[in-house]
Amino acid sequence: MPPLAYGCAMVFPLSTYIEAALELARYDKLDDGTFAGEIPKLKGVAAFGKTLRDCENELRSVLEDWLLVGLKLGHKLPVLVGIDLNKVQHGWLATA
Repeated sequence: MPPLAYGCAMVFPLSTYIEAALELARYDKLDDGTFAGEIPKLKGVAAFGKTLRDCENELRSVLEDWLLVGLKLGHKLPVLVGIDLNKVQHGWLATA
């Protein structure tokens, strides 16, 4: 996927998509002191951890795997921050 250029910085759509998705995450502390996290806009993206940091890290890993499987299998992925990972042009993912 080609990077986007903003000034001198290069921004990759997949990285931007992941960060935008993680900003939508919701976390709850469970009765046993562990944490649960989910990204409501992305069905099935949920994780658990002994600490909030563990839960955040696990949620990122689940999200990355969810995206890779979704892309490989051709699942319809939600558009986030104007990034549509469903569009492929000349072997590259479109950005808007």
